[in-house]
Amino acid sequence: MSAVSSHLPVLQVILPLLGAVLTAFMRRGQLAWSVTLIVSWMLPVMAANMLLQVLTSDPILSYRLGGWAPPYGIEYRVDKLGAFVIFIVSLMGAVTLPFARKSVAHEVAEHNQAWYYTMYLLCQAGLLGIAVTGDAFNAFVFLEVSSLATYVLISMGPHRRALLAAYQYLIMGTIGATLYVIGIGGLYLVTGSLNFADISMRLGDASDDQMRAILMSMAFIVTGVSLKLALFPLHVWLPNAYAYAPSFATAFLAGTATKVAICLLLRILFSVFGAAIAFKTLPVQHLFLVLSVAAMFVASFAAVFEQNLKRMLAYSSVAQIGYITLGIALANQAGMTGSLAHIFNHAVMKTALFLALGAIAYRVGVMRLRDLSGIGRKMPLTMAAFVVAGLGLMGVPGTAGFISKWYLAVGAIDAGMTPLVFLIVASSLIAVVYIGRVIEVAYFREPSVACSDAKDPPLSMLLPLLLLAAATIYLGFDTRLTAGIASDVAEALLGGLKQ
Repeated sequence: MSAVSSHLPVLQVILPLLGAVLTAFMRRGQLAWSVTLIVSWMLPVMAANMLLQVLTSDPILSYRLGGWAPPYGIEYRVDKLGAFVIFIVSLMGAVTLPFARKSVAHEVAEHNQAWYYTMYLLCQAGLLGIAVTGDAFNAFVFLEVSSLATYVLISMGPHRRALLAAYQYLIMGTIGATLYVIGIGGLYLVTGSLNFADISMRLGDASDDQMRAILMSMAFIVTGVSLKLALFPLHVWLPNAYAYAPSFATAFLAGTATKVAICLLLRILFSVFGAAIAFKTLPVQHLFLVLSVAAMFVASFAAVFEQNLKRMLAYSSVAQIGYITLGIALANQAGMTGSLAHIFNHAVMKTALFLALGAIAYRVGVMRLRDLSGIGRKMPLTMAAFVVAGLGLMGVPGTAGFISKWYLAVGAIDAGMTPLVFLIVASSLIAVVYIGRVIEVAYFREPSVACSDAKDPPLSMLLPLLLLAAATIYLGFDTRLTAGIASDVAEALLGGLKQ
């Protein structure tokens, strides 16, 4: 078992890649789904093993590819942050994949279904690779693997605008990747290295004359990654991508893709630049603070006036990303704990919400709010799960969302920014409005013609949804898996900062 454990970092990437090769040669979607399910259920077991190792015995798992020692060879380097995010991504994939069998068969053309699962596994391999690699250029490669697969997943949506949404994301994603690789090139010119840990060490020895080039490289990298994670106002690709992708793709991407980009951002800001240059002197902290607050309010207001429920939740995701980056801007123990915990909590809540919309799409086939009158009476379990996850999104006490926002509020007070507490509460009240609109239409109006024959989806689709809704409540009381681990990760990130 110890021999297998030593290879877990690379197996986390190789396994979905091998699964993608197998499904690419298949013709039947159901067979491809079976292979994907096996792979997806193996990944969180390995991820949990790595997370346990870094939390209890070895804080860093290093795996050298090809026998070349870093920084000359590519290193897979799993620390507490990487293990935490790898666990989230693999867990979301494992929990939601049973939902995919009927949802994908319903929304994706039969001859494309096996190819769909190939792209899903490639996307998952890319996302896991970003979190596991310790090499800056290798991170770019995995970023592109996940992005290219995502473009294909979005383009397979049932709506005719899916192809346009994929093209818009391709353009914006290409810009983000280009900015990132320009920044990495600048760092390579200064340091002569592509290994994250080695770059950080060499930046500490940089001269004052090199500082301008270093800061310019950081600006390119942070902007490119911020575009990938849909930080306001670089989020324009996200609403259409979420709205017109197949329902399962939307649910998976909402719970994982932006979270992995945030992981990369944290690694760059704290483990690379922050470890070499005093973090509070970097010209990003106040910028992130302003953009985070703007996201919390502007995106939430956009969600209030949105009639398409998928687009409404997409704008909500932009607002929730604002909460995560707010904790990064605070850069203290409580704020970072809230930010990292919200990565997990938001993945659970938003995935549940999008799965509920996927169930509605399966039974009703419409996403316009006005067409879903009385849907709560026709699909009681589906809408009950939607309401629970929506309460978590609002930050109601007793839900996972409350825990995240509580830590963010404490972090704001600790940083001497008490007005931020009122902004966190005020922006959360906007979520009450847009989630409340859905509840009012679903439960307090007579069933529409579109919903007259609706009923809850099959058990394979309903169970993942109910499980995530239950987790929203459970994680609001037992915070060991979220805030507990997030606190350890935050301590590790902040402890490595140069003072």
